[in-house]
Amino acid sequence: MDFLCEIVQALVALAAVVFVVLLVIAHLTAGMVDLTRHEKEKYFPTATGEKRLFPSLHDPHSRELSVVVPAYNEELRLPVMMDEAMEYLENRQKQNPSFTYEVIVVDDGSKDKTTEVALRYTTKYSADKVRVLTLVKNRGKGGAVRMGTLSSRGKVILMADADGATKFSDIEKVEAGLNDLNPKPENMAISCGSRAHLEKDSVAQRSLFRTFLMYGFHFLVWFFCVKGIKDTQCGFKLFTREAALKTFSSLHVERWAFDVELLYIAQCFKIPIAEVAVNWTEIEGSKLVPFWSWLQMGRDLVFIRLRYITGAWKLQSLHKTD
Repeated sequence: MDFLCEIVQALVALAAVVFVVLLVIAHLTAGMVDLTRHEKEKYFPTATGEKRLFPSLHDPHSRELSVVVPAYNEELRLPVMMDEAMEYLENRQKQNPSFTYEVIVVDDGSKDKTTEVALRYTTKYSADKVRVLTLVKNRGKGGAVRMGTLSSRGKVILMADADGATKFSDIEKVEAGLNDLNPKPENMAISCGSRAHLEKDSVAQRSLFRTFLMYGFHFLVWFFCVKGIKDTQCGFKLFTREAALKTFSSLHVERWAFDVELLYIAQCFKIPIAEVAVNWTEIEGSKLVPFWSWLQMGRDLVFIRLRYITGAWKLQSLHKTD
């Protein structure tokens, strides 16, 4: 019995040491919020090739909707998504001429012809409706979404993946979720598309190992960061302009786990969040490598919480970009 107690005490001591080591590592390796832009990233090309300065999220809105599309090596999948989105948006504008919109495609340092493909839509629809922001170097999906959001003009801002996995017309569902939150008086609200209702079917199609990784990730999200949201990773989220400015100004994570930190920040600021079921189809060509991406995201989740605990990261007042 004494031997068993000694083993338990040793394990507790070891766990404490590991926790302290993780705290130190998390604190020392914490990067700061980086809102700086390369000079080339401050401008977008028009259909004639003229360079014009992007507006700022700090400016008052001048469009009803902004759609931010992060794209990395998406020359093949982007046209399908853009065709669907533009058809929907153009039809909506015809039915309601007062509806105004813009789509911002953010090329996240692609090595293929993503920018060229996106610029075809600028040529077809004008730079007033489709703008292309080409990042000088790859920042990661979170960094691309943030740079696009900080350059947007919309009263509300939709983040939509370039693969078109979510049916674009489901924007009406997340809009309804946002309106149900009644975001006044500060106009702070976020509506998240969710695939949680599809989880049973996806489990049936996955291997036992991938199912284990999925549930492990969900547990880490719940334990360390975000409570009450079943699907934090769906790339179909709608923000009021005010909520986008508040959350993206504090965002540190620029890779795959950025959604989790974004929602963690929102919950810390007590910004109301809705979760709305959307239609979703898995599209071939995902940049996620199942095992290593899940490990990286798991590590990021632990470090997100630890860095806020140690004070290495703090919730920011509103930043202005350079």
